[in-house]
Parts: sequence; C-alpha cells; structure tokens
Amino acid sequence: MKNAVSILSIVAAGFMASTSAFAGDVRIMWYSDGVEGEVMQDLIDRFQKDNPDINVTLDNVAYKVIQEQLPIQLEAGQGPDIARVTDLKALANHWLDLRPYLSDPGYWEENFGAQADWMRPDGSDAITGFMTQLTLTGGFANKTLFEQAGVDLPGDKATWDDWVNASAEVAKSQQTAAAFAIDRSGHRISGPNVSYGANYIGPDGMPAPVDDGTKTFATKLVDWTNDGLMLKDTWVSAAGSTYRAAADDFINAQIPFYYSGSWQVANLSTKIGDGFDWVAIGSPCGTVGCSGLKGGAALVGIKYTQNPEDVAKVMEYLASPEIVKEFSERTLFLPAHKGVVAEGGLNWDTDDKNVGPALDAFVKSSAETLPAADALPAWKWASAYYGALVTRISQVMAGELTLDEAWTRIDQDIADKVQQ
Repeated sequence: MKNAVSILSIVAAGFMASTSAFAGDVRIMWYSDGVEGEVMQDLIDRFQKDNPDINVTLDNVAYKVIQEQLPIQLEAGQGPDIARVTDLKALANHWLDLRPYLSDPGYWEENFGAQADWMRPDGSDAITGFMTQLTLTGGFANKTLFEQAGVDLPGDKATWDDWVNASAEVAKSQQTAAAFAIDRSGHRISGPNVSYGANYIGPDGMPAPVDDGTKTFATKLVDWTNDGLMLKDTWVSAAGSTYRAAADDFINAQIPFYYSGSWQVANLSTKIGDGFDWVAIGSPCGTVGCSGLKGGAALVGIKYTQNPEDVAKVMEYLASPEIVKEFSERTLFLPAHKGVVAEGGLNWDTDDKNVGPALDAFVKSSAETLPAADALPAWKWASAYYGALVTRISQVMAGELTLDEAWTRIDQDIADKVQQ
C-alpha cells in the first residue's frame, strides 16, 4: 500500500509539474496550514466568474511537496504557473518577473516593497509575487492545563529555562506525553538560537561556522529531549530535513507548551474549539534577547509558465487590497499589504475568544526580533543553514552523532550546499 501511495504521489507531482499548454490555463500549487486552502478556492471561484476566459486550477498539496518536489521540478524547467512557497530566496531565480505584465508596478512597490527582497535575486528589482501573510515564530501555552496543575504561566521576559521548567511541572501533574515540543525545523529553532547570540551570516555575507549561540540552544534542546521534556518523536520520527509540526500534539493536549508560529492560530482555533483555553506567549528569552523569526509564505509566479499575462491577471486580483483584507480576516493571518495594515480595523472572522489576544501577542513580539534574525529572510543561504541544523541535531537526539560531530557535519553540509 505504501508503494502504491508513493507511485500515486509521483504521478500527481509529475502532472502538476507540467506547465500550462493552453492560453488561459493557470495552475496554482498551494499548501495549507489551516483553512486558507478553502478560502483561496472561494476567492478563485469568484475570479473565474468575472474572468471566464481564464481557467484557474488550485492544486492543494502537502507542504512536503512544496519543500521537496517543487525544487526538483523547477530545476528541470517545469512546475506550476503560480506557487505558494516559503523557500523564497534560494529559489528566486525560478520566479517570474511580473513587472512587464502588471498594470501598475508602483502599487506593488508601495504595498509589498518591504518584503520584495525576500523573494527576488540579489540586486534585482523584479516583482516576483507577494506575501500571502507575514508570520512570526512564537509559542503557545495550554492555559487550562497550567491552571489545572496550579502552575503560573511564566511572565514577560521569562527565559527558555523558565518555560521548560514550568511546563515540566504541568506535564508531571497532568501526565502529558512531554513538557513541550518545537516543530522539527531549522527555521523554527533559529529565533531561539539568535536569542542566545547566534549569527549565521559571516562578514562576507557567506555562511559563518556554527557559533556558541547556536551551540548553546541546540545543546539545551538535546538535553531536554534526552530528559524526556521535549517530545522526542517530533524530531526523531523523520529523516533528513523533513518538516514535522507538533501542532496535533498540542491540539490533543499532549503537551502544555508548543513553539511554532503565528500561522498556527487559525489551525488551533479550528481544531481546539472550546476544548481548552490557550494563549500565545511570544518567544522566550535567551541571554541576548527574546527573538522570534519573521517570515511568511509568498505567492509567486513561475518563470516557466507559458501564460505570463494570465498569471499576472490572477496575481493582481489576489493582491488587490479588498482581497488581501478578506483573505487575512478569514484565515486569521497577519497581512503583508502596507495599505491594509495602515488602514487597520481588520475584523477577524472568528468567535473564538483566544484568537484576538493571540494575534495581538504576535504583533507585540514582532517588535522584539533581533537584527541577526531579521537578516535571515532575505539571505540566500538561510535554507541551507536550516536544513543542516535540523538534519544533524535530530541525529544527535537519535543517538547517531555526538554534539561535537554534529557541529562539524553542519558546517560541512552548508559548505557542500554552497559548493553546489
């Protein structure tokens, strides 16, 4: 059965890899963290009613397809016409420059310019797409479990040790599977690394060797895992740089503390419902700060499309202020559109009392990110660094490497990526 599923996945991926053959055909490769796929389909359906000459197909795929299969398709000069992606900089040479096809490039520069460098080649003025949302890494706490255990939530400026220790008390009292979990992602641990002084970028703009800041937090993470405080399966149940979220473990009340990011708000709200109260807590502090990592998913045109004019028309519709506002309100995502943000007054489409304060907490903690973290979204080698970190640290957790061996392997992995 597993082989059959694998074959079907390959066939599906190959089908989606083919570029549009007919004028008016636009394929969008899309992944979802929560409800945004349903919202996007509704918006696309409305677009097609007003534009019957353009046939838009929304291919909903797993995030793993975006991470692992899309880059292979792009290297072969194939792919969809539009894709929702998070690996913005490293793959930027594959994005379509929409500028020649847009009716008003100035609108894009004004409203999406702050993140434009995140998703275009260095030195370019290309307009390749727009952020579907801005995100920030951060933590969530099961407030109900803390209350039932009689443990106070750590306050502002609480450290990672404070949060893990408090969560360990809750886990012991409430018999949860572990005290906490962090998504299996090099991206997710980079804010904490920076909070302990890490800087991935050398003076020449190239990757720096693993430094003491990274070693400090990674060592803590391994120790917490060995002590049974960090949910081990989150990191050791997958290989390589494969992403694994721990959202379901938090949703099922198996961990009182979960470190992920703002994109989980809609997912938590939808799946937890009134099961328990939860709060967003920002990023715990290290020795030099309390930094999360900004980022987000972008919708980009793919330069191998045969229908760039149609792609631009779809993108202009989705990037219009009224659609960005509606998408943000319905998905509970922080908008990346300067005009929509300035106007304010977003009416979050939810009756969940936990959502508004959670989004407000992320907005507040966005002012606390450190410069070393803020430099990463537009850095070409960020993904190479993230991949090496998660691959080797998980091997340490699994007992396959020592930490000292991991530092050497991480540096070599990154050097190999640069060489390639």
